[in-house]
Amino acid sequence: MLDTTLSDQTQAFLDEFGAALEAGDIDRAASMFLDDSYWRDLVTFTWNLKTVEGPEGAADMLRHQLATTKPRNWQLAEGEVPTEEGGVTTAWISFETEIARGYGLLRLKEGKIWTLLTTMVELKGYEENKGFDRPLGAKHGAGKNRTTWKEEREHEAETLGYSEQPYCLIIGGGQGGIALGARLRQLGVPTIIVERNDRPGDSWRKRYKSLCLHDPVWYDHLPYIKFPENWPVFAPKDKIGDWLEMYTKVMELNYWTRTTAKSAEWDEEAKEWTVVVDRDGEEVVLKSKQLVMATGMSGKKRMPDFPGMEKFKGVQQHSSEHDGPDQWAGKKVVVVGSNNSAHDICAALWEHDADVTMVQRSSTHIVRSDTLMDIGLGALYSEEAVRNGVTTEKADLIFASLPYRILHEFQIPAYEQMKEVDKEFYDGLEKAGFWLDWGDDGSGLFMKYLRRGSGYYIDVGASQLIIDGEIKLKRGQVVEVDETGVVLDDGTHLDADLIVYATGYNSMNGWVADLMGQEAADRLGKVWGLGSDTTKDPGPWEGEQRNMWKPTQVENLWMHGGNLHQSRHYSQFLALQLKARMEGIDTPVYGLQEVHHLG
Repeated sequence: MLDTTLSDQTQAFLDEFGAALEAGDIDRAASMFLDDSYWRDLVTFTWNLKTVEGPEGAADMLRHQLATTKPRNWQLAEGEVPTEEGGVTTAWISFETEIARGYGLLRLKEGKIWTLLTTMVELKGYEENKGFDRPLGAKHGAGKNRTTWKEEREHEAETLGYSEQPYCLIIGGGQGGIALGARLRQLGVPTIIVERNDRPGDSWRKRYKSLCLHDPVWYDHLPYIKFPENWPVFAPKDKIGDWLEMYTKVMELNYWTRTTAKSAEWDEEAKEWTVVVDRDGEEVVLKSKQLVMATGMSGKKRMPDFPGMEKFKGVQQHSSEHDGPDQWAGKKVVVVGSNNSAHDICAALWEHDADVTMVQRSSTHIVRSDTLMDIGLGALYSEEAVRNGVTTEKADLIFASLPYRILHEFQIPAYEQMKEVDKEFYDGLEKAGFWLDWGDDGSGLFMKYLRRGSGYYIDVGASQLIIDGEIKLKRGQVVEVDETGVVLDDGTHLDADLIVYATGYNSMNGWVADLMGQEAADRLGKVWGLGSDTTKDPGPWEGEQRNMWKPTQVENLWMHGGNLHQSRHYSQFLALQLKARMEGIDTPVYGLQEVHHLG
């Protein structure tokens, strides 16, 4: 083996692994995994998003799924060369199953599998019409009574949802619903997206005036159409809104604006959903086989119930309803909360000459945007990464290939470095009285997001205002609201003309309760979190995001969303699951998630 190339060695390993699988020798295949190993499968083997651990986990999954999956043709991916660093060989791979083509990332250590990512790329016979297979578009030749593209689109818009029913209904037309709708459109799955706002993108336009993306452009592309090369690194909310509106048009989505879902009921006999919607004042009954809730990872607004709120003579708003700083110049504003929205709103109010106080009730993780870009994201999502051959698609798979069980171990050193680089900044915050944290285990922002979806701020300027005392800071709990302001647990009274509750959001299954009743919401269970047994992410360990992008305990009900990166990446796998079911392909699910928490 010493005189063979790394590519030859890795291909020989794949050949042996593939031969064991084709022979049905599960013990031999499982023995090729380290005791401390992780196989993350996105749909190809499990018809689920599932991570199995160690040889025993791989063997159990294969005992359930190998006979129907029939994997074969394990190869080093075309044009890719394995690399070796620190005793770990990393290789991009391709493979097939009986019904699909797959792609993945393999890491070998000590001659065995340490991590394996397998993802479904396409279903055989149901490939997307793109690249060499893109549609011709123009109708060359001559024919009587031919319809134009415009006429065909108008006919579809007039019939779908009325004389013809969609196979899939997506409730929620923000970035999640739009990204999934585009994927399903390319797969030929008849789909309607319903959105209560007047225009696509309004879910961004209607937020507070200063809102912008805190993630960089390379992290935020939608499927199929990337942002242009001159797109700003951090896009303002209205620009994102306009992009989403444009996207729905050019991707030809069946997008119903001014439409509110009123109720949804599962018909066990017909195996379909009956969903009643109000479409611009008209009641329409939709029947779909699959129902996707794309109402935002953060779910319903969490409005506190402090004693005395009804007495307050000023204005009270949840941060999601805050209309901006313009009318509050010279006024006193109290913002309850200390995460992203609270900081953004405080900074904008200060810029417009409001007297603003932030009430910090619990510790918050802060990371400076420039430092996060450099240390946290630069290797995968940056102009340098793109020029080094790390496309957005590659970056997504690299990130997905790091198992959640050990992801924090990769994050901790990066945040230790950030802490050191920005020591003066953090010293200033603590001197100002700000209550900092780095996550329960020091793993920082990404793990906080994945575990609980809250508890952090990416600093784009508000922190310096706190350090300088321009944004006033009070630590403590709100015990009462009276006619003129907020009372804290140390007896402090904060006068206010406006109180903004930047108090976060509840689990997405709150929307399910509204539409289908509490029983259905409880069957679904809590949405989001890994079961890490850290703050706001109770155990037991799940290994994947609870109920997101995969089958749930409520038949034919799916949850979809997250940030722009997750909406883009996971829409591929959810769309393939839905397409397979529409075409009658057998989809035996391995490891359907149990419900441990009701949300």
